[in-house]
Amino acid sequence: MLIAGGVLPPRDEELARTEQWLTVLLASIDVSGHRRLVHAFATWQVMRRLRRTSETRRRPRTYTAHARNTIAAAARFLSWLSARGTTLPGCRQADVEDWLATSPGACHVRDFLAWAARHGHCQALDVPRPPRRAGTAIGDSQRWDLATRLLHDDSIETTDRIAGCLVLLFGQPMTRIAALTTSQVTRHHDGVTIQLGQHDVPVPEPLGNLLLTLITDGKPYTGIGTPASSTWLFPGLLPGQPITAKRLAERLRGLGIPVQAGRRAALIDLAAQIPAAVLADLLGLHPTTAAKWMHQAGADWTRYAAELARDRNHQSGE
Repeated sequence: MLIAGGVLPPRDEELARTEQWLTVLLASIDVSGHRRLVHAFATWQVMRRLRRTSETRRRPRTYTAHARNTIAAAARFLSWLSARGTTLPGCRQADVEDWLATSPGACHVRDFLAWAARHGHCQALDVPRPPRRAGTAIGDSQRWDLATRLLHDDSIETTDRIAGCLVLLFGQPMTRIAALTTSQVTRHHDGVTIQLGQHDVPVPEPLGNLLLTLITDGKPYTGIGTPASSTWLFPGLLPGQPITAKRLAERLRGLGIPVQAGRRAALIDLAAQIPAAVLADLLGLHPTTAAKWMHQAGADWTRYAAELARDRNHQSGE
């Protein structure tokens, strides 16, 4: 409340919660040597990286799930070694192979072991990167049925209708949707646009009207300390903070919308129609990510630039 009222400077809520979580985790580690190692790794490797991200990125919060998994994996690994009668300096590749077989999330220890090797706590050990979850995509007919329902069913709350459409039509992740501001939505004489990447993207009706309605009417939040107005498109219950991505995803799933599968379907469809470079600019994707979605869609844009140049030359009579 003090931050929202301007009495205290802004802070990264997720980062603050992770620091509190780390304090509890360290207190739960029985072996003092393990506690010192985990504390050093968390402080100088993981948390320093998170703070740097928080300072340089213009987001209301820094998402810390991967950081927590990495630190927790380090603590579990040291405890597991101890139960085997092995120390970290005595750890060998065979021990790592046995550890990796314990659970699918065991590979999260990779960053810790790389850090430990650099600082002379153990020898260099080989740990594969965590596997990427490919996931599945819903079918086009299901995606369009869900989008049609969101666009035209007035019984669904406006917040959920807009968030769901941004997933199903524009392939936006929950973290980015939750952090949208009202300034990213612009009304023009011929329609409404929303800035998702480097450029404004035209929004089809009736989604454009829904966005304007949300900005104009919003949702009344009367909690103690909540500012009278908010710059967030989806304000949350915490004063001055947007809704969390987790909460927004839960709301959509409650409506029967498969968030991840729906987003994948949207990106595959868009990548099949738009060159990777254009897709990256419009949706705020990294160019490499956009190219991966293009290959996933089976689109071939390798001749796009040549064909565009040939068409222009033909039109100019050359």
